[in-house]
Amino acid sequence: MTYPNTLIFIDFASDDPEASAKFYSEVFGWDVEPRPAGVFHRIVPGQNFTLDDGSQSPIGNLHMGISNVANRRPHPTPENGTVELNRGGGGPRIWILISEDDDADEILTRAVDRGATELWRHHYWAEFNGYSNAFEDPWGNEIITWVKAGDTPEIPEGWTKE
Repeated sequence: MTYPNTLIFIDFASDDPEASAKFYSEVFGWDVEPRPAGVFHRIVPGQNFTLDDGSQSPIGNLHMGISNVANRRPHPTPENGTVELNRGGGGPRIWILISEDDDADEILTRAVDRGATELWRHHYWAEFNGYSNAFEDPWGNEIITWVKAGDTPEIPEGWTKE
């Protein structure tokens, strides 16, 4: 069997990478590195993946990026027009596992306070046994926060579920 194709990177689209970098740094606490500033920013979302005992494995978390839609390849020309942000759904959904020392509701509140649109709050997905909230960032990227529900999940009253 050959080695499978491997996901290496995901870019968030933005027409203002500097503002996006500040947003994600403040909402999730991520380090964001300009590479170069205003054109592309690399998001370093945390430490290494953890093992079952809670210690860190040698496998680092995947990195993400913020790319300026005005500088995506191929560069916009009069013949092919400009690249636009994808607002209002229909684009990729980015799922973020929330660490045990953070809170999904607080993250959603921080995002909305910084210009995001709340898509939903307090939903339980039985198929994957997790709690989720979601928002659309100010640039149209859909972010879903995920919290593992554990062995015997208790779905609070008023939560939606499927």
